[in-house]
Amino acid sequence: MKKRQDIYDLYWYFAAERQSIFEKKKQGLMAPWTEDKILQEYKFCNSYRVNDRVSQYLLKHVIYNGKEYSAEDTIFRIILFKIFNKESTWETLVNAFGDVTLKSFDVDKYSKVLEEEIFKENAIYNDAYISCANKAFGYDRKHENHLALLSKMFFEDRMQDKILSCRTMEEAFNIIKSYPLIGNFMAYQLVTDINYSDVVDWSESEFTVAGPGSHRGIEKCFKDKSKLSDEDIIKYMYEHQDEEFKRLGLNFERIGNRPLQLIDCQNLFCELDKYLRQAKPELKSNRTKIKKKYVPKVEKIDYFYPPKWRI
Repeated sequence: MKKRQDIYDLYWYFAAERQSIFEKKKQGLMAPWTEDKILQEYKFCNSYRVNDRVSQYLLKHVIYNGKEYSAEDTIFRIILFKIFNKESTWETLVNAFGDVTLKSFDVDKYSKVLEEEIFKENAIYNDAYISCANKAFGYDRKHENHLALLSKMFFEDRMQDKILSCRTMEEAFNIIKSYPLIGNFMAYQLVTDINYSDVVDWSESEFTVAGPGSHRGIEKCFKDKSKLSDEDIIKYMYEHQDEEFKRLGLNFERIGNRPLQLIDCQNLFCELDKYLRQAKPELKSNRTKIKKKYVPKVEKIDYFYPPKWRI
């Protein structure tokens, strides 16, 4: 493979600098946390996916909220939350039904509650990534099709039993992606989130899927990939992270002793693509601008990690 060396080095710079910003914010230091004007002005995801606000909400309110849930309820709760990927939608459902479990789930009742939110002009989906929207189950409304999908997964097919018997993340990915309304990228996000729980314990270092933003970042980073797939490239970055940080004299601050995982390296290509729209606009793709400016959040996050990570 042939690298664009300056862009390749920017990948590692971005990972280290974005993590440094995270650590400074966590310590309560005052802005600016970096001299990089692009990172000051625009919103970027964290180097570690698990540190992003929605992932933290998932961990603390959906998976590990102090209550005991069955393994099948845990998987159901994760998938339901991630389909909408929005904290306020989750809270609306919890307030309406007391708790979100398979026992409380009813397509018509859930749909009515969400319809009321839409009538109030409240968004029920997060726009961070776009979930597939079509009339796969015959409904006009996107959320009705998604609720019908959940009913098919958990009541008709008992997908949860299949997921719990999977030995690898890839096996579970193939089951989830076989459903309508679920693309490859979404299926990868879902198996990653299920693996945050303690109902499964799959290796994170064996399987990855490059999302659309990651494809763009990889194209900008490499002149020629030879015969390597984008997934091979992501695995290469995962395997060489320590030596590359050392080569460039970058101090990358891990969370605990946890290196960047495959999904983090995948996400970093997506964030690199965004960063390059400002830093190297001559490297063109089908996206030319960064959509969101950075807006500080008032509420602080008390960071939490899956207990099995032992951080």
